[in-house]
Amino acid sequence: MVLVTVENVGKSYGTRRLFGDVTFGIEEGDKIGVIGVNGTGKSTFLKIMAGAEPLEEGDIQTKKGLVIEYLPQDPDFDEKDTILGQVLNSDTSVFRIVREYEEAVIEASMNENDARVQEKLMKAASAVDAAGGWQLESEAKTVLTKLGITDFSQTIENLSGGQKKRVALARALIAPSDLLILDEPTNHLDNDTIAWLEAYLASRKGALLMVTHDRYFLDRVATRMLEIDNGKVYAYSGNYSEFLEKKAEREELAQASERKRQNLLRNELAWVRRGAQARSTKQKARLQRFEDLKSQDAPTVQAEMVIKAGSSRLGRKTIELENVSKTYDDKLVVKDFSYIVGRHDRLGIIGPNGAGKSTLLDLIAKRIAPDTGTVTHGETVKLAYFTQETEGMDDRLRAIEYIREEANYFTTADGETISAARLAEQFLFPPHLQWTPIAKLSGGEKRRLFLLRLLIGAPNILLLDEPTNDLDIQTLMVLEAFLDDFPGAVITVSHDRYFLDKMADHIFAYDGSGIFRPYNGGYSDEYEAARKAREKETQAPRTEKKAEQPKQKATKFTWKEEREYETIEARIAEAESELEGLAKAMTVAGSDYGQIADLAARQKEVEAHLAYLMERWEYLEDLAERIAEEKARAGK
Repeated sequence: MVLVTVENVGKSYGTRRLFGDVTFGIEEGDKIGVIGVNGTGKSTFLKIMAGAEPLEEGDIQTKKGLVIEYLPQDPDFDEKDTILGQVLNSDTSVFRIVREYEEAVIEASMNENDARVQEKLMKAASAVDAAGGWQLESEAKTVLTKLGITDFSQTIENLSGGQKKRVALARALIAPSDLLILDEPTNHLDNDTIAWLEAYLASRKGALLMVTHDRYFLDRVATRMLEIDNGKVYAYSGNYSEFLEKKAEREELAQASERKRQNLLRNELAWVRRGAQARSTKQKARLQRFEDLKSQDAPTVQAEMVIKAGSSRLGRKTIELENVSKTYDDKLVVKDFSYIVGRHDRLGIIGPNGAGKSTLLDLIAKRIAPDTGTVTHGETVKLAYFTQETEGMDDRLRAIEYIREEANYFTTADGETISAARLAEQFLFPPHLQWTPIAKLSGGEKRRLFLLRLLIGAPNILLLDEPTNDLDIQTLMVLEAFLDDFPGAVITVSHDRYFLDKMADHIFAYDGSGIFRPYNGGYSDEYEAARKAREKETQAPRTEKKAEQPKQKATKFTWKEEREYETIEARIAEAESELEGLAKAMTVAGSDYGQIADLAARQKEVEAHLAYLMERWEYLEDLAERIAEEKARAGK
């Protein structure tokens, strides 16, 4: 059954055209993902679909009695209400009855000896029973718990922005609706919670329309995709992976059609230039054909955001943390953390919300001091910190002025010097947008601008705190490509599993006691695999453990492991050779204690790196032997 029919819908802000001629339908069970570059109007599109913004052009027809539930990026709340009260804040009768019961419970707890209040509570409980509302209350508490909120009586005004967003998400999820509209539902959720939300939405019977940058989420939930691109909306069947294939096909077909049009145009132009006299009907038709061909718009080719990585020189001494601990409000959030940052490290930090991930980044950046332990930076360290808030951004400045405050030029890794304006164009800030006041940019465009300013400063160590929040998928793809070539170290806190798989080769995972445990590998192939193995081991009977465990590991190399296995012996030899050179240099240095201190510091760093390489070599050798044994058994 068709729930919503959209015909020729369009939206403009002044002279700026967001999108137009949008025509599509939503049927029962559809799960539609909406994607597009920041500033193209994705959130505005959702608002129009939800009825939260007036319809300017076109028409939207809905099924009679259609119920829509909408989660905006910035939900409204009664700040004095409780969490459970806001989740149950709906005009639906059963919601109202359960809400009245919860209010009666709070009142009764404060007036235990008041017979009138206790009688009111009994009547409220009977009303819930009659309306079948106990299941609703239970579901509300279950969903809130899954989203990391357990104190249901806490007032909204005492919550962080992320907690408020989760309360609003819980309200949207439990409210009965035919069409659920979600704007960036995975923001402010940790990895495990996103996995739960994926399963919840995939099994939900109603239709779903959502904007999200989480590519794994789109791949596992969406059954259709809508792309807003240069004022047009393109519809695709399938999930995110299928969208990528079909978009490539569409663009290839459009380019082929454009080449054909250009050939026809050249032929017609040659005829016109020969001085054709428009006396006959045929000649008039041919002249009209030329004008029609000339007036057609060529397909827009998506500008590529190509940023060649560049950085300042990074010396041997980078950042060293030794036995670092930090406590807030009697809660130990970081405990005895020690690590020497390698010059080419790619570290991912994960854990539940509130665990202390951002605190760890602040300690690394020396924005806060540890209670115990030390954090030291090398003299050549040039740190860039992409925080969750766009710090120090003056809304009165124009975009290009904000970038030029940091630098007028950017030098790439291959020595090319490019201007701030040209770099901004590569980062999807065309000339007209560069001169737009920051106050008029969308939230995602501001985040992209903040990131661009950090990169143009040519840092050699990048700290990224939830970089995927509010960035569109295309920007993330370019950021990932930039990080692949970035010659310095990258440390990121992220809940985006796709981003972690692309970027990180070493994971630190919070274990619940202030300790961040290391995993030598990426998110899915190491941390997630280890977590699933532990879960299976815990759930399986004892007699099955020995039979099942070898199967878990031996199958095959991951792509990263295979590449690592091919190069690790050379890397070990390189580290050993450097240690020999350092030992000789220390002998030559004699009584130059300053030089000896620098050499000793480097020696300590290389020894730690060599120990890590040897540990990886043992693991990979063991894995290679087991793979060979399995192949041999399979060949018999």
